[in-house]
Amino acid sequence: MYIVIVMFHLLYNEYFNKNTRHIFVISVIVFVVLNIIENVIHYNIGRQHNKPASEITAYTPSSEDWVRIIVIMTIFAILQGVFTMTLSKVY
Repeated sequence: MYIVIVMFHLLYNEYFNKNTRHIFVISVIVFVVLNIIENVIHYNIGRQHNKPASEITAYTPSSEDWVRIIVIMTIFAILQGVFTMTLSKVY
């Protein structure tokens, strides 16, 4: 978790200016909301990939799996925000 905080702080200091903060925040929020749904779907696909179609049910991730999902999503949300912000400066 400390690595994510340090990474966010470095990216914030390196790339932000007053004109692009809102682009970063919106990009991160959209990424997180959409990918929560996608990650739960992928979790269920991975958990049930060997079961026949008649036995498929929906599972919610365990607490440990939620932590993994959220950490990975946070890292990629920050990267998505940085890329979106950088491209918005270029174009």
